[in-house]
Amino acid sequence: MTNSLHPLTIGIAWCLAWGEGREPQFDLSILQQMREALLQGKDVPEALKCLLQTVRQLQGIPQDYFPDKITDLKNNYPNLWEQTTRIGLVYGGATKIKGYVFESAKIQDIRGASALLDRINLIDLPAFFNQKPPSSRYTIQYQEVRRWLDSSISSQHKISEALIPELIIYSTGGNILAFCPAAFVNDLANAIEKRYTEETLTANSCAVGATFKLLEIRFGMLQGEIEKTLWLDWYRRNYEKPLVQAYFGLPQNETQRVEAFKNRKSFNELTAKLAALFNQRRSGHDFSGRPSRRYPPMLETHPYLMRDGSERRSAVTIVLPPDLPKESRFSEVSARQHRVGYRAKKGSPQVPEWYRNSNLNWESIRFEGWIDKFQLFLDKNPNLSQKYYGGFEPSHIEIAQNLSHIANSSKNFLAYIYADGNNMGGYIQKEIKTPQDYQEFSEDVSLATEYAVYQALAEKLHPHKLQNLTTDEESSLNNGDLIHPFEIITIGGDDIFLIVPASKALAIAQFIGERFEKILLKQVPLVEAKTAAEQIKGNYRITPSHKPIDLKRCHRYKPTEAAPSECKLSTSIGVLMTAYNTPVYYAKDLINQLLTSAKERAKKLKKAGYYGGTVDFMTLKAVTMISSDIQEFRQQALTKNLKPKLKLYAAPYTLHEVGGLIKSIEALKKAKFPKSQLYQIRNLLERGKHTAILNYRYFRVRLKQGKKELQDQFESAWCQPKDPTNKGNLAPWMYDDGVLEDDKSDYPLFETIWRDIVDWYDFITLSEDSEEPEAERAINEVES
Repeated sequence: MTNSLHPLTIGIAWCLAWGEGREPQFDLSILQQMREALLQGKDVPEALKCLLQTVRQLQGIPQDYFPDKITDLKNNYPNLWEQTTRIGLVYGGATKIKGYVFESAKIQDIRGASALLDRINLIDLPAFFNQKPPSSRYTIQYQEVRRWLDSSISSQHKISEALIPELIIYSTGGNILAFCPAAFVNDLANAIEKRYTEETLTANSCAVGATFKLLEIRFGMLQGEIEKTLWLDWYRRNYEKPLVQAYFGLPQNETQRVEAFKNRKSFNELTAKLAALFNQRRSGHDFSGRPSRRYPPMLETHPYLMRDGSERRSAVTIVLPPDLPKESRFSEVSARQHRVGYRAKKGSPQVPEWYRNSNLNWESIRFEGWIDKFQLFLDKNPNLSQKYYGGFEPSHIEIAQNLSHIANSSKNFLAYIYADGNNMGGYIQKEIKTPQDYQEFSEDVSLATEYAVYQALAEKLHPHKLQNLTTDEESSLNNGDLIHPFEIITIGGDDIFLIVPASKALAIAQFIGERFEKILLKQVPLVEAKTAAEQIKGNYRITPSHKPIDLKRCHRYKPTEAAPSECKLSTSIGVLMTAYNTPVYYAKDLINQLLTSAKERAKKLKKAGYYGGTVDFMTLKAVTMISSDIQEFRQQALTKNLKPKLKLYAAPYTLHEVGGLIKSIEALKKAKFPKSQLYQIRNLLERGKHTAILNYRYFRVRLKQGKKELQDQFESAWCQPKDPTNKGNLAPWMYDDGVLEDDKSDYPLFETIWRDIVDWYDFITLSEDSEEPEAERAINEVES
């Protein structure tokens, strides 16, 4: 019997046993026997025992071992030093994803484009490696992909026979990283690019690969003659040179220099090389022995030919009612997207009649949308399911067919939520040293991201009954129909893109950010979340610092009540609230800018000891409100160069501050603060600090009720003066001394959340209690 090995160690042993040729150096049946024996903890064939011993040595190197001299490796691990068989490593995936997904403004086409990319990444590419799909519903798709792979690459042995599931490091977030036998590196990279092109026709993709020595998996890039590799002794002599500093960083002392060198000389250095090759190929650089990627897929058009719905390509088919609610023109690309995004009343996966009649010969077997996955999640979590459905019958609930359906529950306004992870690169560079670490990290982050989204939707939303719909030729839903009031565009790796009702956008964004951290820390209180937390393998808790953290530098809302950062990873989130008929391509550009702004705020807050999430948002009441750049708009329209300087906005916010903003709006609603006075105070902000303070106090004194709520949740919570001995407040202003800014020329200044309060006032509800009677009435109507 043998001790169990990590699956990736089995994959490495497979590559060594296969060798560097296109034909295995041992009989294929012997290799398969070795794999089965290692999976079951049994003895391997005699011919492979020596090779397996070498792999075990690699796995057995202590985590804290790092030689001072490169020759120490030869003395301590002679078998690894002498092992010359190279192992392939391939990295690839889709690029310019948003350009493909948001090519059309129709939600079904967006949904279809996203689902198609997800299926390629999560089902097709793992199928290259004989990894069984997560559901039996994909069995036919899995078999078709295997046949396609072997027919695409000619070899005496099928390439599918050279690939096994244990070679995959990760396949999430639109990318795949995997080992393979050295001879198939280019073939596998070509197959990845070809699969994306053949399935989507126009989506961009890129894949690269390289081969490495066995020791390089543990100690980074080595010279052909290992003893000539520049090592720690060389680094100590040359660390002050600019080129060396650009590669290893700027450590301040000997301990930091050793740590910087160790962090770089690990498996990270191999992935960094692949990332550089990936960027070169994506930019058009040609690689020897591979087809050029300089010429992206293009479809001919002609000024006298009819275009498809997006006006990008010539139409190849026209679909008339009743096959679709409205006459529609499709190119082959848009037909595939619409077909994948198509959902019958109960999510039937069958090929729609209109597509069969189009005579297009693309056969793709199965698609599973994010709504399907959300429903599967609720099936496994009865408490959240009951909370979300609230008595509705799941089979009666439809999928939103256009953006107006999602906005129907929120005064025809919706919100785009775009989230991305913080400190991912820094964590990988410092903490991730081996392929096993990469795999564990990828699985943990994907799990935390997906669970956080599902739980946020289940906690904050409920099925919505459509009301006051206008005539829509493209929708088959009517007033009274029940829908899921959201759309998940993508959840991949640490990326999230959602469309939700505007009224719940801030609460959902805050919940996702907080729940992501709690899941990684294994501290979520719900039973369903505990199941997720038990699967988290890594330790993401911040080591407590002996230096106290001044929370007043991190949070403007009740800093003493904010919890200190505990998780090394977090999310930055952009939220754009807008009318449902705002062009998607326009909203996409703005939400990207908001996410960038939130991430910049997170970097500044990190200096103060805050590692949590940040949120930047904007309400777009009209398309003409912003021409192109949000930062420019804020500087020109919302910043007053008076003395002192005034900022009429306070975004971005921390997650704690977002919760405070919601509470402040709820306090104003409870106080029944007159809306006319809300708008008057907002307009008076532009007249200067003292004028705004005077008018705010005038309106506040005249309030007949709610003064205490306003004082607790706005004045005392947000508007404290700089001097802690001063018992007054600056309402409606907040003091900012620019302590987190590198350039302090514009500081100190005063900023306010009042404009944000006014923008969100009509959309934030006091509590879910007011929604219960409406839900009960809807249930009764459905039952009757």
